[in-house]
Amino acid sequence: MKICEMNWMQVEEYLKRDDRAVVPLGSTEQHAYLSLCTDSILSETVSVDAAEPLGIPVFPVQSYGLCPYFNAYPGTVTLRLETYIHLVRDILDGLANSGFKRILLVSGHGGNEPALYESIEWMSDNPGVQVKFYQWWKGERFLEAVKKVDPIGSHASWFENFPFTRIDDVTYPDNQKIIPDRTNMARLVGEKLKEFLGDGNMGGLYEHSDDDMASIWKTAVAETRDMMEKGWD
Repeated sequence: MKICEMNWMQVEEYLKRDDRAVVPLGSTEQHAYLSLCTDSILSETVSVDAAEPLGIPVFPVQSYGLCPYFNAYPGTVTLRLETYIHLVRDILDGLANSGFKRILLVSGHGGNEPALYESIEWMSDNPGVQVKFYQWWKGERFLEAVKKVDPIGSHASWFENFPFTRIDDVTYPDNQKIIPDRTNMARLVGEKLKEFLGDGNMGGLYEHSDDDMASIWKTAVAETRDMMEKGWD
């Protein structure tokens, strides 16, 4: 359930029987023909779908992350690393102050990994609270399901093209985008990256059938729910 659909008294009652909470971590950045908020939409949606039968409150998605490499694409908003780390710590402080003792951070963006290291440091300062960091799109079972559909998929490709990340009246290219291998080469950022990537798809087809996407989404939700239920001390 979404915390925005609860009042403080209901949260107080919930904490008498459970101490788990979920915080989705997203980003606002280019995703080719998909929504600029794709990472936020996916992390929040998978969290809500997974938490619903468990009755665990899901806090609003943190919709800004670390994506300076995409800053040449209009609509992309990136935070400074220092800002992001402080933001994560403040969120955890607030949840712990409310009484939540088991907190799951569900990330939809690879650039959010500093939240993992900050949460570990934060736990050392708050030994009574457990925090787990989970990148839902890296789940083992999810990736197996993805490979059965198409082994080639990446940022802004079919891999992230779900009904809830699409923009109305947008037509997707029907080709498979091939990105030249840049292994061991310097990272491109800003205008140089935009020139290299073009529309922003980082490799693969632009879409697959809704049936295929529903199947892999079901796996993603189940795997995320496992993270909510298992692995706590």
